[in-house]
Amino acid sequence: MFGGGGGMNPRKMKQMMEQMGIDMDDIDAEEVIIRTPDEELVFTDAEVQLMEAQGQKTYQVVGEPESRELGAGEPNEDDTDADDGDDDSAIDADDVELVAMRAGVDEETAREALEANDGDLADAVDQLE
Repeated sequence: MFGGGGGMNPRKMKQMMEQMGIDMDDIDAEEVIIRTPDEELVFTDAEVQLMEAQGQKTYQVVGEPESRELGAGEPNEDDTDADDGDDDSAIDADDVELVAMRAGVDEETAREALEANDGDLADAVDQLE
């Protein structure tokens, strides 16, 4: 974005980002888990930064994850919720809001489209357009 900013003063970089409306904060995270269809990537000692720009939040995770197969370790709340047939917990509220906004529909219609497309944002929006 800044083209080879490796030699730029960090204070000056932060000042430029603030002028462009970009806010960055460090998050004191104890653990970060990324769950894929096949595994969990568990970061126990990760550096996490939150960047907010134009109403969009982006999280950056830096560290070495431990890979675990799904179902390994202790059961968590998400696993028990998925078995009771309540699909509302599987679809993220932010995703519903984003699809509703992009497709110009209400949140209930957006949630149904996300569920029908296994949570895929792009497919849900395509279906509704």
